[in-house]
Amino acid sequence: MSKKKIGDVILDVQHISLRFGGVKTLTDISLNVRQHEVRSIIGPNGAGKSSMLNCINGVYTPQEGTITFKGKTFKHLSSREVAEMGVARTFQNLALFKGMSVIDNIMTGRNLRIRSSLLSQAFRNPFGIGGAQREEERHRAFVEHIIDFLEIQAHRKTPVGQLPYGLQKRVDLGRALAMEPQVLLLDEPMAGMNLEEKQDMCRFILDVNDEFGTTIVLIEHDMGVVMDISDRVVVLDYGKKIADGTPDEVLHNEEVIRAYLGTTH
Repeated sequence: MSKKKIGDVILDVQHISLRFGGVKTLTDISLNVRQHEVRSIIGPNGAGKSSMLNCINGVYTPQEGTITFKGKTFKHLSSREVAEMGVARTFQNLALFKGMSVIDNIMTGRNLRIRSSLLSQAFRNPFGIGGAQREEERHRAFVEHIIDFLEIQAHRKTPVGQLPYGLQKRVDLGRALAMEPQVLLLDEPMAGMNLEEKQDMCRFILDVNDEFGTTIVLIEHDMGVVMDISDRVVVLDYGKKIADGTPDEVLHNEEVIRAYLGTTH
């Protein structure tokens, strides 16, 4: 990997435990994420990876533990409040608006950034000089930059439902980038992709990390991808942390080998 400057801890998760009824989904998980790194969370199916992201971005409220983002510690924040703090999320299952165009889907990610009131938008200056219109033009310019960055210019007016799966995943990434996050949570962004689509997505993730300066937290099953693009990797198994370190350290960890292969060397 190219050398880059990894900063201080921007996201600190301490002693998170999550239960649904009597079922323990996460047990005493602690991990941190440093500015500008690609931090991967891996583990077998059912290990608790998506649940961990759901705790970080406010979908779930853990019974124990704290999450600190940019020095602010919280336990009970909504997804919108977390997003307003600077954390964006893509989901394992696409939740795009299939009948809307690519550009309109990505524009929905700008909702948090819209400052003008609905009233001022409704009664926009008919001569085109109103603040609401100027604001919308700024947002559209930002979205056009993302469309160029993700190389989907040819599809900008296409309804998302008509696009191949790999391009829909790219639109999902674009919508998250439209929020201008400091930390981007990616839940299996390459699931269901062929090799060429995976290579493209890896390139975009690394470019987002490098050019936008966005910190990435990534869940991914493809170990080759994880080892290639991650700065550090944490491994979960049955809701518990079993390893944490560089890709090479994790790859040779005996507990990780047992969890994935059911055997040791």
